Amino acid sequence: MAATKRPKRPNETQVQMTQLVMPFHCNQLGSLFGGQLVAWMDMAASTAAMRHAQSAVVTVAIDQLTFKRPILSGHAVILTARVDWVGRTSMEVKVEVLSEDPLTGERAQANEAYLTFVAIDRQHRPTPVPKLLLESEADQAGFRSAERRRERRLREG
Repeated sequence: MAATKRPKRPNETQVQMTQLVMPFHCNQLGSLFGGQLVAWMDMAASTAAMRHAQSAVVTVAIDQLTFKRPILSGHAVILTARVDWVGRTSMEVKVEVLSEDPLTGERAQANEAYLTFVAIDRQHRPTPVPKLLLESEADQAGFRSAERRRERRLREG
C-alpha cells in the first residue's frame, strides 16, 4: 500500500506562468484568441493540481470562465493558479489572469476561472489526493466558495 501523502497549504500549490502574446496567438483584431488563453490556463491549473496531488491529473470541468478585457498582441499574460478545494480524488484550482503592458508596466485583470481536476494513477483510475490545510480566513473562504460551485455542478449534472 502506498504511503499517505502529507496535507498541503494552498500556497504550496501556487504556480505562476508568464507568456508573451505574439501575433500568431491573436485574432484579426490583434487580441489573444480565447482558446489560446484557455490552453495556458489549463496548463497552469494542471501544474498546480499535480503539485498538490503528486500524481497525474485530468481536467474534468471549467467553471465561471470570465473574459473581462481583451489581451493585446505584445502584452504579457501573467497566470496565477492555486488549489483552493480538494475532495477525495478531485481538486478545484482558481486561475487569475493579468494582462501587462511591458512598455508601461500597467497591469489589469483580464480573466479568471475555476478548473476541476481528478488525480489518476498509472492505470488511469481516480486516486486519493492529500487534504488541504486551510490556515487563513482567505483560504477558508476560497474553500467554502469552491464547495458551493461543486454542489451546483453536481445538482445541474
